[in-house]
Amino acid sequence: MFLKPGCEEEYERRHAALWPELKQGIKEAGVGNYSIFWDRETNILFAYQEIEGEQSSQDMGADETTKRWWDYMKDIMETNPDNSPVTIPIQEVFHLD
Repeated sequence: MFLKPGCEEEYERRHAALWPELKQGIKEAGVGNYSIFWDRETNILFAYQEIEGEQSSQDMGADETTKRWWDYMKDIMETNPDNSPVTIPIQEVFHLD
């Protein structure tokens, strides 16, 4: 995902006050151990989440709370026409248990 320049503090502020109904919806979708990392040089946000099943938080676009959150965040992130964050799938190239 991509954070717009100058919006770093606002992004952190909004996530520190994440809506309880959004937290619940993410958990109910089978998403857990969810972290977002920020690369200060590129303003790229990297999200890591462990999921049960095939659905991730990015697949929650039919959920009304998720749509409201995406609308709320569109002014500080690069978004798609439906206001979902622009994301780039990445491939795991190494894993160690």
